[in-house]
Parts: sequence; structure tokens; C-alpha cells
Amino acid sequence: MKNLVRIVLEGTYSNVKRIFFASDRVTDMDLRSKILEGRIVPTDKVAEVPCIGCGGCKNVCPTGAIEMVELEEPVELLEGLVKEEIPVLDSIKCVNCYYCHDFCPLYALFGEAGTIHPNDVGDVRPDVREMLEKPVKISEDKIAFIAQYLSDNAIIRKKEDQKNSK
Repeated sequence: MKNLVRIVLEGTYSNVKRIFFASDRVTDMDLRSKILEGRIVPTDKVAEVPCIGCGGCKNVCPTGAIEMVELEEPVELLEGLVKEEIPVLDSIKCVNCYYCHDFCPLYALFGEAGTIHPNDVGDVRPDVREMLEKPVKISEDKIAFIAQYLSDNAIIRKKEDQKNSK
């Protein structure tokens, strides 16, 4: 009986500390206030500047959570390579498979942080022009895999046919 009373008193004491004195809180009070007041701004899912607008992330997405949106003004990355669109990630449709990030040429080819990420992109500031100009050693099978998503419209049509048949 004595042990039971001790357990109840210790439990009561630790709960009072948690409730009134915010002991062992993981989220700080400033963040809690922002959440309660609806002032939380979600982080960007796409690093727009280094993104080359290839559309590979959209093509590889299994849930169709990525849409390519036209830029107001196209950006010339290299002579003959113009970025006209950037991806926009729909967090509701996203299942966090990370295919978009892993497929992004910056990640897949250059080992830099991918320009799209379901959580956020973090700090992505590579010099895309310099990366595209320097030669990169890539195996032929990897190039073939990446190229099918960048240029093979049959994959896109197949996905659209599957959506329309449902």
C-alpha cells in the first residue's frame, strides 16, 4: 500500500510539473504559439533557382503529386537549355517515397541535394551552369534509366491511361 501511495504521489508531482511548468516539453513555447495562432509557414518543397525544370520528378512520381508550372519568364541555363517550368509538390497526394528527390538530376548525377523534397529542400545552392558544363562519369545503364523519364512520353501516356481507366 505504501508503494502504491508513493507511485500516485510521484505521478501527480510529475504531471503538475509538465502541465504548469512545461518541464520535458519538446516544442518550444514560441513554436506552440505560432501553431495555435495559425502563423506556421510551410517550408519550400522546391529549390527553384537550381532546378533545371526537366520534369523528371513529375514523370517518376507514383501518385501524381507533382505538377509542372510555367515560369513567368523562361530562364536560360546554358546555350540551348532553357528552363520554362518548375515543379510544384502537392503535399496531400505525396506519400513521401522520395522518388522525386532521388531522381532529380542534381542528386542522381552530381550527388548534390536534390532540388525537390517532400519535407523541404534544405540549403541547395549549387552552380547549375558549372555542373552542366563539366563532364560527369555516369554508367550507361544509369543514363538510360534517367533518360527514359526525361524523354519517353510513353511513360506519361501510360500513367494518364491508367488514371482515365479508373
